[in-house]
Amino acid sequence: MTDLALLLFIVAFLVLGLKRSFIWVLLYIYIDTLAPQTIGWRFVAALPVSLIAFCAAFGGWLLVDNKKGAQFAFRQWLLVALLAYCAFTTFGADFPAEAAHKWSWVWKALLFAIFVPLTLTTRLRFEAVLLTMVLTAGAIIIDGGMKTATGGGGYGVLSLFVNDNSGMYESSTISTVAIAIIPTILWLVKYGTIFRPDWRVKTFAGALIFSCLLMPIGTQARTGLLCIALLGILMLRDTKRRFLYIVGAGLLGMAALPFVPQSYWDRMNTIEDHKEDESASTRLAVWQWTIDYAAEHPLGGGFDAYRGNSFTYRMPQRVDDGTGESVRMTTVTDKGRAYHSAVFEMLGEQGYPGITLWLWIHALGLWQMERIRRRWRGRTAEHEAWQAPLAVALQFGQAIYLLGSLFQGIAYQPFILTLVGVQCALWTYCKRTDSQKPESPRAAQRRRRARAGQNAVAAQAGALR
Repeated sequence: MTDLALLLFIVAFLVLGLKRSFIWVLLYIYIDTLAPQTIGWRFVAALPVSLIAFCAAFGGWLLVDNKKGAQFAFRQWLLVALLAYCAFTTFGADFPAEAAHKWSWVWKALLFAIFVPLTLTTRLRFEAVLLTMVLTAGAIIIDGGMKTATGGGGYGVLSLFVNDNSGMYESSTISTVAIAIIPTILWLVKYGTIFRPDWRVKTFAGALIFSCLLMPIGTQARTGLLCIALLGILMLRDTKRRFLYIVGAGLLGMAALPFVPQSYWDRMNTIEDHKEDESASTRLAVWQWTIDYAAEHPLGGGFDAYRGNSFTYRMPQRVDDGTGESVRMTTVTDKGRAYHSAVFEMLGEQGYPGITLWLWIHALGLWQMERIRRRWRGRTAEHEAWQAPLAVALQFGQAIYLLGSLFQGIAYQPFILTLVGVQCALWTYCKRTDSQKPESPRAAQRRRRARAGQNAVAAQAGALR
C-alpha cells in the first residue's frame, strides 16, 4: 500500500503540472528531498521518478511557464562556473568510476540550484517552494522525532523511513537540516498565505520545531548540538524581548530533557577532549592529509579523491591491566577515510579553484541576505513586509549549514543548494522590485539638487577656460 500511495501521489502531481507547470518544480524538490524511490519497493523503485520530475520541471518552464521577471544573478554564474569545474575534474579524477557515480547526482543538484531562481518570480512561488522544502524534510523529521520521544534513538541506529545512512537520511545531515529550517518554519507561520497562521498552523509548527530540536538527540549527532547553540545565538539578534526569549529557550530545553538518554550525554562529552575520540582523531588526520594533497594537486583530484589517502596517527587508549586503569598511546593506521568536512571535501576534490568558488558563493549569500534585511526592514505594507524576515530566515539557515558542514561532507547537499537558489531568487526579486518602485518626492528632490550642483560645477569650469 505504501508503494502504491507514493506512486499515485507522484502521478497526481504530474497531472496537476499539466495545468500549472510550476508544480513540477515542487514535485522535483519533494522527490529529491524525501527520495520516495528508496521507500517504495516495486512501482516507485522501478521508475526513474527523480529524472522524470527533473525533466518535467525544466521542460515545463522552457515551454509553457511565464518567464516575466526571470533574471540571472551573479551567484548563478558562480554556480555555473562550479558546475563546469566539477565536470572538468571528473574527467581527470583519481578514481574515475567512483567520481562518475557522485557526478551523476551532483550535476543535477547544481543545475537545479541554477535553474530554480528563474521560476521564483512571485511571493506565492517563494512560499510554495519553502513550504514544500519544510514539509518534505519535516516528514523525515517528524518520523525521527516520534521515535526519539518513544525511546527509539541512538547513534547510527535511529531508523527513519529507509535503512540508508546517506543523503538526507544520514544522521548528521538530517540533524543539521532540521535545525537550519527552524527559521523558515517561523517565517511561514508569520507570513504564510497558503496556510493562514491560525491556531492549527501554529500548533503544528510548534510541534515540528520541537521535533527538529529532538533530531540531534535522536541521532546523537554532536554537530546538531553546535547547530542548536548557533541558532540560539543568531535568533537573539532580532529578538525584542530577549529576557523572555532566554527563559523560553531554557524551558524548551528542560522539556526535552526527559527524552535525552544517557548514551547521548556520553557521546556529547567526547566534544571536550577530541584526543580520546577515534572519530575526531581520524578527522584531524584526514584534514592534514587533504592539505598536503592539495599542495601537490592544486587543481584537485576529482570526486572521492579521499579514497587514495593513507595515514598513521597516535591516540590514547584506556587499558585495564587488573591493577587499575591506565592510558597508553597506540599507533593507528587507516586509509580511504572520507573528509568529514565540506571545506576539505571541496579542497581535496576541486582544489583551490573549487574551494574558492564554493566559499565565494556562500559568503556572497550571507552578505546579500544582510543587505536585504537592512534595506527592507521596517516596511509595514503587506507586500513589502515579508522580504526582510525571509532574508533573515535564509541567512540563519545558511549559517547553520555552514557550521554543520565543517564536520561533515555535505558541500553538494541538494537541499542546501536549493536554499541557495532561493537566496538568488530573493536577491533578484528585491532588486527588480526596487527598480520598478516610483521615486519618492524626497529622493527626487535630492536627485535634482545633486544634478543642479553638477551643472554649477560644469558652468564654473567652462568660465575658467
